[in-house]
Amino acid sequence: MSCYEKFLKIKSIVFLWFRAIRIKFILASIIAVSNGIAISYWKTGALDPGYALLTYFGIMCLHISVDLLNDYSDFKRGIDTNTKRTRYSGGTGVIPENLINPRLIYCVGIVFLILGGLTGLYFATIKGIVILMLLSFAIISIYFYSTDIVNAGLGELFVAIKGCMIVMGSYYIQSDTIDLTSVFVGIIIGLLSAVVLLVTSFPDYEADKKSGRRTLVILSGKQNSVKIFAGLIVVTSGMIIGGAIFNVIPLFSTIGLLSIPFAVKAIYKLKRFNEPSQLVSSMANSIIYSRICGLLLAISFIV
Repeated sequence: MSCYEKFLKIKSIVFLWFRAIRIKFILASIIAVSNGIAISYWKTGALDPGYALLTYFGIMCLHISVDLLNDYSDFKRGIDTNTKRTRYSGGTGVIPENLINPRLIYCVGIVFLILGGLTGLYFATIKGIVILMLLSFAIISIYFYSTDIVNAGLGELFVAIKGCMIVMGSYYIQSDTIDLTSVFVGIIIGLLSAVVLLVTSFPDYEADKKSGRRTLVILSGKQNSVKIFAGLIVVTSGMIIGGAIFNVIPLFSTIGLLSIPFAVKAIYKLKRFNEPSQLVSSMANSIIYSRICGLLLAISFIV
């Protein structure tokens, strides 16, 4: 095998694992960490780059872990083999397509969970019980997310809490405290993540229901879920406006509202959820809305 052929083989393996860990969705956790760090910089004018990089590493490991374990669980329950995969839903497809062994996916997921846990444990030893409490919740919920949490219909709530806790934890690591702004922005970031999970659950409705999963779409019905989706966007926008008015966040944070056109388009497309192309467009616009809004919020604290 020539060097070029070896390069192509390594490249294909790398891109295969990028697909398995859903690299494009990791941005949600990166944005959450960025907001926590940016808030701390806004409040104190200081930044510990070493702590920041280690926080990014630990959170990314935990995010990768939950995605891999979720993929493994969905395959074992037959969900990924009973739904049509899109760019944004239906799993990664690496297991059903026999590209990666299911057991290997599970083991790698556990390895990333351990790496994220060890990173968090390091911070717990130097920052105290607050980080330990956040870490304990994260590890337990990640491991049981794809089974008990989703089965109980708490998937969207978990994602919202996860986003909030990432912002709070990232802020605490930098500043040794938790204040109103970190909690407030954490809730906004959590709701942005919940919006994405809600809309990406629509295509998997039948497969999830058949397997016993209880997503918000299944519990509320598709029509009501469209209203909940729109309501979450209204609440998020209202929090940004209200937070700026009452000086919880900078006035410049209203720049996050520039993402609203994508949200409006996502709602319009989601109303036509029986048309696959419209649903894919809604998912795409929801993700763009969530990411742009979160990024602009983080930038607003730095500026």
